[in-house]
Amino acid sequence: MNLFTFFTLLLLTVSAFVSSSYSQTVEDLIGEGDKYDKEFNHQKALETYLKAYEMSTANWEVLWRISRAYVNLGAKMPEETGEEEDAKIETYEKSFLYADSSVMLAPDQSIPYVRRAIANGKIALFEGIFSAIGTVGDVKDDSERAIELGKGGNYYQSLAHYVLGKTHLEVCDKAYLLRLPLGLGWGDMDVSIREFETAIKLKPNFRMYHLNLARAYIEEDEYELAKENLLLVQKAPRILEDDIRYLEEANELLIEVNGELED
Repeated sequence: MNLFTFFTLLLLTVSAFVSSSYSQTVEDLIGEGDKYDKEFNHQKALETYLKAYEMSTANWEVLWRISRAYVNLGAKMPEETGEEEDAKIETYEKSFLYADSSVMLAPDQSIPYVRRAIANGKIALFEGIFSAIGTVGDVKDDSERAIELGKGGNYYQSLAHYVLGKTHLEVCDKAYLLRLPLGLGWGDMDVSIREFETAIKLKPNFRMYHLNLARAYIEEDEYELAKENLLLVQKAPRILEDDIRYLEEANELLIEVNGELED
């Protein structure tokens, strides 16, 4: 073996080792960030994912996780003053930008669309559904696209159906003839109920799924079905960070539903 061949092989070996270590480090950081996410430590999750992003700026799996962390942090931020409101919406907008970048890098994957729909949904709810009509339409489109692609596993497919169902539910808060001129005539309570039911089939025992299905049934005066789902909220285990709040809301709604059933 001549000297040139030796150094060429040495360089390739070192490059392969560095590349392997680099890739593994990014994966390690993703795993570490996911651990923090499961512990509801969203700030540490964000910091960890951002470290992974510094090493791999074109990694769509890192990008959607950063988006998730920003949404989770934004949901816990106060909004009592104008400055706090500005900070909250800015956090949701950051979430959108990272999810949007993930979609651009992986347009054939469902999860980025779900994360972008969730970020946009937070923005629309914060600004008011009927003040953010275009954003609401984007939430619907992204949810439907994620469902059409059918990827990401049962949890993310259930989440796509849930987001779509909730979008229809929120839009139907206004009477059809009032929202029709706004371009929101597509809102449909039957679709909302169907999407929530599909979400539950894909991922049973989620309190927020049953709670929102109950809300949809209440809108349709289907109080017995609403009660069934509110009782399922009580039986479901705590999985998500906000499950305690969902249980409290379900208990409050149950009082109202029981009152309707007694009349």
